[in-house]
Amino acid sequence: MSYKGSENLRFFRVAAVAAAAVLLVSGCEGFGEDGSSTGSGPAASDGRAVSPLENPDGTKPGLAPVMADADKAAARRLIEKLYTKGRGPKPGYDRDMFGYAWMDTADGVPLARNGCDTRNDLIRRDGQSLRFRAGSDCVVIAMTLDDPYTGTIIEWRKQRASEVQIDHVVPLSYSWQMGSFGWPKSKRERFSNDVLNLVPVHGRANSAKGDSGPASWLPPDKRIRCAYAVRFAQVSLKYDLPVTTADKAMMLKQCGG
Repeated sequence: MSYKGSENLRFFRVAAVAAAAVLLVSGCEGFGEDGSSTGSGPAASDGRAVSPLENPDGTKPGLAPVMADADKAAARRLIEKLYTKGRGPKPGYDRDMFGYAWMDTADGVPLARNGCDTRNDLIRRDGQSLRFRAGSDCVVIAMTLDDPYTGTIIEWRKQRASEVQIDHVVPLSYSWQMGSFGWPKSKRERFSNDVLNLVPVHGRANSAKGDSGPASWLPPDKRIRCAYAVRFAQVSLKYDLPVTTADKAMMLKQCGG
C-alpha cells in the first residue's frame, strides 16, 4: 500500500471512531416513516428498568418492555378492566388546578414529603451516574438516562434542562376531560405528583405527545408500547378514570389484543 493510501485509511478509521462516539454521547436514534424507532438505538431496557406489571406503585426505575405471551395476556386482562366514555370539553382547565409543579407536599403518594421535589425524585429514581449540586443530596445536575420512549441514551446536564422532561403518562388535560375537573384539589395534586404516572423521557418525545391518549400518540420505540399501555391503564384504574373507546382499543392492540 502506498503512503498516501495508508494515510487515507487511517483518516477514515479515525473518522468512524469519532462518529460512533458522537452517536453514543448524543443519544441519536433512527425513526421510520411512521415516527417509530427503527431500533438503531440501545435496548429499551437498561437492565434496571422494571416491567410495569411488576411495579404497580411506580417506585422502581424505568419502564421495561412487556414481551412474554403470558405477560401480554396479563396486560390485556388489566386493560379490559377500564371503562370508557367520550372525551369531554376542556373549559376551566389550568395546570394550577393540579397544584404547583413538582410539589413535595402532595399527601398519599410515594416519595411525598421527603424533602425533595417530585422532578428530582423521578430523576433520582430513573437516572444513572447521578451528580448532585454541591451540598445537596436532592438536586441532580447531571445524569445518564436510558429513555424508554425512544430507546436512546441521554447524557443530561442541568444547563440543558428541557432535554429531559417528566411525562405524565395520563396527561393532566386528558384527565380533566375525562372527569378530574370534579375531583377535590387534593386528589388532583396526588394525581399530578404520583410517581406511578410520571416518567423522565426525551423532551422532544414528551412535547410531541402533548395531551394525547394512546389512540393519537404512542412512544416512538415500538418495543415499549405494551408497557406504556399497561402503565396508562394502571394510572387510570388507580384514579377511577375512564378512557376513550379508541384509546382502549389501541392499548389492547399494543399488547396483542
